[in-house]
Amino acid sequence: MILEVNGIEFRYKSKEILKDIKFGLKKNEILSILGPNGVGKTTLLKCMNAILKPKSGTILVDEVDLLKLEQIEIARRMGYVPQRCEPARLTAFDAILLGRMPHMKWNISPEDVMLVETTIKKLHLEDMALSYIDELSGGELQKVSIARAIAQNPKLLLLDEPTSSLDLRNQLEILDTVRDIVRKENVSAIMTMHDLNLAFRYSDKFLFLKNGTIFAAGSMNEITPDMIHEVYGVPVTIQNYMDVSVVIPV
Repeated sequence: MILEVNGIEFRYKSKEILKDIKFGLKKNEILSILGPNGVGKTTLLKCMNAILKPKSGTILVDEVDLLKLEQIEIARRMGYVPQRCEPARLTAFDAILLGRMPHMKWNISPEDVMLVETTIKKLHLEDMALSYIDELSGGELQKVSIARAIAQNPKLLLLDEPTSSLDLRNQLEILDTVRDIVRKENVSAIMTMHDLNLAFRYSDKFLFLKNGTIFAAGSMNEITPDMIHEVYGVPVTIQNYMDVSVVIPV
């Protein structure tokens, strides 16, 4: 296992948000965290890289407890992409280069620049590399944010609704890129998702949250329409089309 999450609990003041969260993830796997709005998906992601401090539990990456590390050490292991990134007066190239900061010593190395250039090519961002990110569209800014996380060269990518502001073509392009990186570079990825069909198309495992805890978890052949109905309150059927599972509301 590259990741082991054991007994994570979190509260906002007196309100319990997450309780007894346990799951694991192997290398080269993509996990989607699913569930309705307000169930704690983003909170769980933030607990995993210590933006939020859990009340209890451990988060192990390669058997190292992240909750005992400094933030820079966590950033060397995890690349995080929030739902929304605030634009700044930086070029896209420089914004992506910031992803190398956890690995830098005194100066930017030729290797740092080369890795950023490679990442830009992977995500087809060449045309906007020298554009200021405060002049980019929401979808373009999201792609730059994902590129910055990839440039960190992490063991684990955390993506909070990575396709939320993208059109269909860019949704597929981003998730194709994430899957390609996971398959070829021995990393894993965890995504919070609202779109079940995109999640089913690109993920290896699924974790459904309900009432702050894990209601169901498993691979595609373990997910049933009844599970989805229980979590979302909507009756559905799951059909197979061209070897892709598709959720259809009844």
